[in-house]
Amino acid sequence: MNKLLPYFLFAILIFLSLTGQAQTRKDSVVQFYGVVMSADSLRGLDATSVIVEGTGRGTITNSQGVFSIAALKGDKIRFSSTGFKDKTLTIPDTLKSNQYYVIQLMVNDTAWLPSTILKPRPTRSQFERDFVNTDVPADALEIARRNNDEATRKALMLTLPVDGTEAMNTQIRQQAQRYYYSGQLQPQNIFNPVAWAEFIQAWKRGDFKRK
Repeated sequence: MNKLLPYFLFAILIFLSLTGQAQTRKDSVVQFYGVVMSADSLRGLDATSVIVEGTGRGTITNSQGVFSIAALKGDKIRFSSTGFKDKTLTIPDTLKSNQYYVIQLMVNDTAWLPSTILKPRPTRSQFERDFVNTDVPADALEIARRNNDEATRKALMLTLPVDGTEAMNTQIRQQAQRYYYSGQLQPQNIFNPVAWAEFIQAWKRGDFKRK
């Protein structure tokens, strides 16, 4: 028993140390919240990033510039918004309470771009002359010619699936047709004299003969 006593005391000391560290870390958790505003107009900045540096955690402000996030005492908080200079502050590690509120003002970040001068063509005739005389590479012409080939376009139309817009338009047309003939029978082409006339003409031309 006397031999196990040192190990038992050592285990108790480790347990007390870990418990104290966990309690200290729990006491250092701070509910960090506030509002982010522009320094010149005091307007709430929405979609401003509020990042706890070194942790990969963060949040963004709402439409009024208000935010709230859990952090630790001593953490560095970085505010970032498009068009404004980044701002970093540190939560005081000597904070007595578990809540910390700030009103963060952001300063405009002006970016000067090089000037661009747009000059139109002096006359329509000069534009037409330059357009006609523009040298287009042969490969680009071949690509344009191949993309506008009628057989290629028909093959693509038959093989490629419809996109969301085409599928929605088809569904809307079908629904509109059902609503138009609601409560009555839809007309059948078998009773349509125009369709019969086209069928007879196609028969005379030999459209239905095997080639």
